[in-house]
Amino acid sequence: LATQGLSSHDLEFPYSWTSNGNVDKVAAAVLEWAIDNKASVYCHWFQPLAAAGLRHGQSAQVQISMIEFDSTGKPAWDFKGKNILRGETDGSSYPNGGLRATHRAGGYLTVDPTSPIFLRGDTVFIPACFVAFTGQALDEKTPLLRSGDALSREGKRLLSLLGYKVNGLQSMIGLEQELFLVSREAFLRRPDLQLTGRTVTGRMPPRGQELCDHYMAPPSLASPALGCMQEIQLQCFKMGIPLKTRHREVAPNQYEFAPLFGNVTTQIDQNLMVMQIIEEVAVKHGLAALLQEKPFQGVNGSGKHNNWSIATDDGTNLFNVKQLAERSGSTAIFPIIMAALVKAVDSYGDLMRMAIACPGNDFRLGACEAPPAIVSTYLGESMTTYLEKYMDGNVAAYEPVVTVLDLGSSLLPKIELPAEDRNRTSPFPYGGHRFEFRAVGSSQNVSMVNTVLNTMCAFVFKEFADAIEAGASPDSVAQKALKESWKSVFNGNGYDPANQAMLTNRGVWRIDSGVDAICRLSEPKNVKLFSDMNVLSAEECDARQTVLLNQYVGYVEMEVQCLVDMISQHIIPSVKAAQVGPLSELSMAVVTLKKALDELHHTDDLKLKASKARILRLETMLQVRETCDYAEEVVPAALWTLATYKDLLFLDHNHK
Repeated sequence: LATQGLSSHDLEFPYSWTSNGNVDKVAAAVLEWAIDNKASVYCHWFQPLAAAGLRHGQSAQVQISMIEFDSTGKPAWDFKGKNILRGETDGSSYPNGGLRATHRAGGYLTVDPTSPIFLRGDTVFIPACFVAFTGQALDEKTPLLRSGDALSREGKRLLSLLGYKVNGLQSMIGLEQELFLVSREAFLRRPDLQLTGRTVTGRMPPRGQELCDHYMAPPSLASPALGCMQEIQLQCFKMGIPLKTRHREVAPNQYEFAPLFGNVTTQIDQNLMVMQIIEEVAVKHGLAALLQEKPFQGVNGSGKHNNWSIATDDGTNLFNVKQLAERSGSTAIFPIIMAALVKAVDSYGDLMRMAIACPGNDFRLGACEAPPAIVSTYLGESMTTYLEKYMDGNVAAYEPVVTVLDLGSSLLPKIELPAEDRNRTSPFPYGGHRFEFRAVGSSQNVSMVNTVLNTMCAFVFKEFADAIEAGASPDSVAQKALKESWKSVFNGNGYDPANQAMLTNRGVWRIDSGVDAICRLSEPKNVKLFSDMNVLSAEECDARQTVLLNQYVGYVEMEVQCLVDMISQHIIPSVKAAQVGPLSELSMAVVTLKKALDELHHTDDLKLKASKARILRLETMLQVRETCDYAEEVVPAALWTLATYKDLLFLDHNHK
């Protein structure tokens, strides 16, 4: 950039380099950088709808050479500002919910200046947004950026009314990525893992996670997992992705990476690259990486905790009470922001549930490893007590109760504890400076998750600002919101069935079915939310619902067909060879599955089709699985051709 008379600050907020005449200079700097790094190819790197789960890298791109040839055949570098600003591709061949068709297929790409251009291998990647000829969003990122605009616009307006002048707001996140690493040799003996990312049969071995002996245990030098994780970190560091931590998770062969927090669009882009790098590097180490939420029955699944906060343009965290008070000069703003958050969760908890309704979360939510499908928020006793008093008219500054813990030995230093404990059963707990959306699935692109969080908060900020401008006092507005929404605050054990029943009776959002949750996207109040905030039109909401339902049905169809093939090609032959086991039951299971799949194919109504798919997945397939797992129990190991959970889950012990 310096050789072009620019600096890194020219690429930062408010990202004016795309329109102030500097784009050709930026392109020249990118070209020089590419040549220095032996790169000669560029692409617009974008995120189509329904890319999460099975699409490698969860992205799309057309890689284009930066070299052209003149009429004499002489090569020359060719990369200008226009190449950054605009691209074009087919809009009809990606899932689009009816927004595009073969006879109206135009799809267009434009740079996302909020996320850095990056380089890997011989290719420069330009983060981009993908829209139709009509301007409708065909990707995950465009609504996210629109929601960021809404959050900044309405948040800036509210803060101004509260006496705090800022230039804008942005959401910040940190993503904890969980995964499994398994032997590639065993992986290649599991058609279900290869094609769907999860096991549809598999008997639990004598050992699982009963003793919690895997959690944060030392990575073993006797297996390739540590070397794999080290190389993943190294490749990420080279790309400027700050993977800060690595450790074992609860289930055998389960691991986690976590980065430093940052701007929401940058963090999402980097997380997608992290997942791609994880899958690619694993192969080099004789492993397979499993990013699905629930690859194995009977042990914990994987999540991607979305640690979310809101910051001003100068970096002030609105959820950090001390920092906010110091920089704004006011202690009155914090409880109003918290009241807005509580109201947003209470009003739009159904959209929060929709945002995590990925197929893999069917088997994960509420299974004592992830929060239940009941959307409440944990605030901690200190914050809860403070807001209860505030709600009743006691307006004062929030002073978190800090405890100093004496460990009982004069040799040990005392520990200063935060005001909040950790509640791992809450889907949306407050953690001092951020809210942690714990229910997010590990395979997800979290753009929709953060689009929902941004939009619902923007809308409540707008409601607060409208009421204040109409003459209400800020405290009265916040107190009224808390009184109306307080039922969504819950600090107890979310795994306790009695508490779940209590929350349900209280009227807290509870949507057990992922299919029903997806269909909340077209609910009139939610369509109004998105349209009023200029995030998604009614047509775009309907299209996304269609895409998500089709994705769900597609997953189930693949899983059923895998199960049929595995029974027919592996389990029945093993039972016949052993001359022991439920042969007739297995044959009937194949008939049952094929009949159910045929019924699915002949159902035209999409919501009904998805509902049938859910029943097929969570009832019929699980019943068939019991028969398959019994067959595995009685057939001699030497005659069982599928990799078992013992082969898959105990890398440290099985590695040769």
